[in-house]
Amino acid sequence: MSEWTFFSNHAHALFVLSIRESITVRELASEVGITERFAHKVISDLFEDGYITIEKVGRQNQYKVNLKKKLRHSVEEHISTGDLIELISRK
Repeated sequence: MSEWTFFSNHAHALFVLSIRESITVRELASEVGITERFAHKVISDLFEDGYITIEKVGRQNQYKVNLKKKLRHSVEEHISTGDLIELISRK
């Protein structure tokens, strides 16, 4: 049986950053299940496309998710990151 998930590593990182703004790249990589190097790329991609902002607080970065940003694919472009995060975080 193949191991796959419904969401990409970028989506998983976005979910984690939405609840842990002061996470380190190492911790993010561990939670998402990717390498630190790839976690840096994911953060860079999310930042460059406006899905997150990065603020330096002391020696650590603080990440804020742009909850109004629309998703990229034409199938879900009517959904905002905030809508998706809200849906995923329901218990």
